[in-house]
Amino acid sequence: MTALRPERESGAAYGQQPYGASDAFEEHTRGRDGTDGPATVFLPPIDEETVALRLPDPPPDDPLGAMSASAASVAPSAPGTAPGGRAARRKAAKRRHGRHGGSPAPAAGPEGVDGAGTGGSGAPLSRVEARRRARAQKVNPAVVVSRVIGEVFITTGVVMLLFVSYQLWWTNVRAHAQADKETSSLQDDWASGKRAPGEFEPGQGFAILHIPKLDVVVPIAEGVSNKKVLDRGMVGHYGEGKLKTAMPDAKTGNFSLAGHRNTHGEPFRYINRLTAGDDVVVETQSEYFVYKMTSMLPVTPPSNTSVIDPIPKGSGFTTAGRYITLTTCTPEFTSKYRLIVWGKMVEERPRSKGKPDALVE
Repeated sequence: MTALRPERESGAAYGQQPYGASDAFEEHTRGRDGTDGPATVFLPPIDEETVALRLPDPPPDDPLGAMSASAASVAPSAPGTAPGGRAARRKAAKRRHGRHGGSPAPAAGPEGVDGAGTGGSGAPLSRVEARRRARAQKVNPAVVVSRVIGEVFITTGVVMLLFVSYQLWWTNVRAHAQADKETSSLQDDWASGKRAPGEFEPGQGFAILHIPKLDVVVPIAEGVSNKKVLDRGMVGHYGEGKLKTAMPDAKTGNFSLAGHRNTHGEPFRYINRLTAGDDVVVETQSEYFVYKMTSMLPVTPPSNTSVIDPIPKGSGFTTAGRYITLTTCTPEFTSKYRLIVWGKMVEERPRSKGKPDALVE
């Protein structure tokens, strides 16, 4: 008689399951004393997936199997097993396997891309798709050139805008300030007697021009230099070289003046609005000279210097007299042509008698 082997106890201690009659596994082996006889053999530890694979699903047309499956679903499940069919048990076993020792699922990268070479689903990209994405990430030289050209245009536009703002706004602000300062200084010198009548230098103010209709009050300086006179907001007298003209107190002659129509104070911007009979007054240290506007020449070339002759051509004057001529550029914001306005003296009034009616009104 063969005795029980100690492996039964040790096997049970380690959680092994013996072959039983219910499993229909039995193996004859030789005992230690050399006799044949039935002996109990132990299986290795059973894992959860093996248990799941061993339980077949009942066929759909087997009512007894369906009843067994229903009973099995009602009966408490063994620890570690999943209810349902074979597929459900396999999935449950795989999930548990992944949870206890499998590698985690790859996390989706930004915008559904799992790093380089994979898409949002984690599958590797095809060669065509990888090349397409590489080309999309590569900087196109044409794009770089277009960006540079765009930056140049923007910078140029900003510079031009600043230049236009300087010309149309800042030059006027500065010129008005300089002209007002010169006017105040001239009037102070006249009141204090610091300046003798008729004494002045090129670029120095010596009179004040009033155009009441246009609300213009601007100093008159000797010469028509842009830098010394016109760009400082003053009106210049043609009194040098071949373009020298008469002074207001001369018995006959043409007192001719030039001024900017745009920028730098633009004192003559609206002289095209003057009409026959409008007053133009020249104030000096000792007298007021009042002129009435008589005619206008809208356009003439800059080379036409005959407009400032003692008897200016095109003015309608035919004999010598005491005239005034105002010249400026036209059209506006250009210097292509000249606009001419003529007037004739109608009154000479000493300062001691007060202001003329043209300034009082």
